[in-house]
Amino acid sequence: MTYGGHMRALLTLGLPLIGGHVAQFAIGLTDTIMLGWYSIDALAAVVLGSTLFFVTFILGSGFGIAVMPMVAEADAQGDERAIRRIARMGLWLSALYAIALLPLFWFSGPVLVAIGQDPELAAEAQIYLRVMGIGLLPALLVMVLKSYLAALEHTRIVFWITVAAALVNGVVNYALIFGNWGAPEMGILGAAIASLVVQVVSIIGVVIYARRALPEHALFARIWRPDGEILKAVFRVGMPIGMTNLAEVGLFAASTTMMGWLGKIPLAAHGIALNLAGLAFMLHLGLSNAATVRAGNALGRKDPDHLARGAITAIGVSLAMAVCAVLVFVSIPEALVGAFVDGADPDFEAIVSTGVALLMVAALFQFVDGAQALALGLLRGVMDTRKPMIIAVFSYWAVGMSCSYVLGFVLGWGGVGVWLGLVVGLCVAAVLLMNRFWRGKLIELRAG
Repeated sequence: MTYGGHMRALLTLGLPLIGGHVAQFAIGLTDTIMLGWYSIDALAAVVLGSTLFFVTFILGSGFGIAVMPMVAEADAQGDERAIRRIARMGLWLSALYAIALLPLFWFSGPVLVAIGQDPELAAEAQIYLRVMGIGLLPALLVMVLKSYLAALEHTRIVFWITVAAALVNGVVNYALIFGNWGAPEMGILGAAIASLVVQVVSIIGVVIYARRALPEHALFARIWRPDGEILKAVFRVGMPIGMTNLAEVGLFAASTTMMGWLGKIPLAAHGIALNLAGLAFMLHLGLSNAATVRAGNALGRKDPDHLARGAITAIGVSLAMAVCAVLVFVSIPEALVGAFVDGADPDFEAIVSTGVALLMVAALFQFVDGAQALALGLLRGVMDTRKPMIIAVFSYWAVGMSCSYVLGFVLGWGGVGVWLGLVVGLCVAAVLLMNRFWRGKLIELRAG
């Protein structure tokens, strides 16, 4: 296949996945914007609560993500029975994980206080998290089924279901946070209920589609029967993926904790800048998922040259996306940050000023953040997850977290110093992971 062919195939697969990730991200973004309009205290509390939820979600999502390359490889080999077994055990592992984590959400207030957060904000965050904990189960099941569908290149339905979920979230948020249309004014609790409604709607939609579009897989027939062999296989691939994601998300969560030490205004500004940087990252994440599927198919066909050409194409697209994100961040930072806060709020100017400074640092890491995400996607496609996990933990924590603390607090650079430490960690991860793919796995596949 020519590079033009690779580009067309990558974008056909990747654009709906990117759109789906952006729509999924819009759910959390809507919570942040509307709660920022509601009150700064509510915004700060949901920053804490959503960070803890996302950390636990991202660890559990490793099982769902593992389904993607495993199903893609099985599909390239024409093994429909393996496809069914993999998807089912992904659902099993995700459900067991979600049930085990429920107590953490229920007693999250004391956990947040123990890591140095304000007791009042922690109490508000616990209200949010008790509802979100229930939503973790359908959220993870949706992740598995979306990965299953994406691996089989049913990406448009993934996009449309997620868009519908985002629209539902916006409507229910508007009603329950502010008490519109006769609904009770519930603030942060209303945002949590809206998110739960969205997860339930999403799981219903994706199950109906999977049953109707792919009846030959009989995915839900006798789903209660365990499959020990495949359960272990999905766990072996998925747990390192979850730990890798946790290492990265944990880095940003730890940065949220450190920003909380600096006060309410830096924390609120951090939450806004993190949402904007996260929105840009959704482009790279969708591209990374597409690269995973393409790499998994190349692995199933035992075609390393096809894999290499596809990787080069994906890297070019990632660079172009990074350039676009940087231009937006640098051109209109005040408008971007100001959109999250009520202009009449007495802290408006302070939050915007702090948020703009953080957004400039976020522009610095667009290229390396995209590169490390893409490298992880390629490595997952060839079932290489354990060594990338070690690289990620070293880069994000031994390097990134240490630099954030030193720059932010030892040298006294505050929030900007904390974010510069993130840049250093992501840069190291990008270099090491890309080296792992090009000088490690690709050479190994060619030799094998």
